[in-house]
Amino acid sequence: MSCGCSTLGNDGTGVVDLVRGKGKADLALRTSHEIDCSCGKIFTMEKLVDKCPHCNMTYGVTPCSQGDKNNIKPAGINY
Repeated sequence: MSCGCSTLGNDGTGVVDLVRGKGKADLALRTSHEIDCSCGKIFTMEKLVDKCPHCNMTYGVTPCSQGDKNNIKPAGINY
């Protein structure tokens, strides 16, 4: 089953929607990532879909692309 990694590009809402649609949003990342949030703060992303605790920006990554921090995409505040 394809996770859609190659077709989403920089579409953060598409990534988050895909992961949520497959019921995997709360799955833990194999390796946590330090995220430089758009609000200027740093937080540790630990799940496939996670929020910055400072501004609630939602970030997402698909299971098959979670190894590369560059694949993590912002989807919007409280998305």
